[in-house]
Amino acid sequence: MTDRYTKLLEIMNKNKRIEVSKLAELLSVSQVTVRKDLDALEAKGLLKRGHGYAVITSSDDINSRLALNYDIKRKIARLASELVSDGETVMIESGSCCTLLAEELAYNKKDITIITNSIFIASYIREGNAKLVLLGGDYQPESQVLVGPLTRKCVKDFFVDKLFVGTDGYDFKIGFTGKNLMRTETVKAMAESANKILILTEASKFSERGVVSQFKTEEVDYVLTDTNIPEEALENLKNKNIEVKMISAD
Repeated sequence: MTDRYTKLLEIMNKNKRIEVSKLAELLSVSQVTVRKDLDALEAKGLLKRGHGYAVITSSDDINSRLALNYDIKRKIARLASELVSDGETVMIESGSCCTLLAEELAYNKKDITIITNSIFIASYIREGNAKLVLLGGDYQPESQVLVGPLTRKCVKDFFVDKLFVGTDGYDFKIGFTGKNLMRTETVKAMAESANKILILTEASKFSERGVVSQFKTEEVDYVLTDTNIPEEALENLKNKNIEVKMISAD
């Protein structure tokens, strides 16, 4: 995705709704160019077009969450992609940062194989160069993932070095947490087929807490986040021997 798309999404997140003419002015491009950009972003589900304007949707589906704090998520994804070598097979669970990581790998790495339970990721990178293995299972429409016994059975046939996952929150006593039991149980099954667990998340998640235990802190190998992470949380992670990699939140 181009830097102009990123800038456009930053503007959209600040304004929620904005006129095409105003976007063209802020981006220093023609309205024709803006309309083409908006068409491309709407096709990815990141915003909606109206007559002469664009709007960021407020729903909690993955398309809307992907557009929120897009620049930070993109930087985290690029940082994570540096940990993947050409020719590698990785496992990626659904989520905003994970989707952008899959895109980075599909377009900027060679001979990558991605194993995922995310129909959203499969669709998002369908024109990329990565080989895609989609796990079967029961479909959850809002997050567009496959979960349940069949997914857990499918994943047992694979083993990879790295599993990349998102998280819904963090608790000092419990560790990383999720909001959905079926999805969290599926992530745990995927983790059994990986050598390393890597959490990709914005720092804001360290001030939130899900309702289901996802991973104990010491089970995670890497955390990739931004510099807004609370100092207490950062120290807690380091004390558990987790390698923390951060991008600037500015």
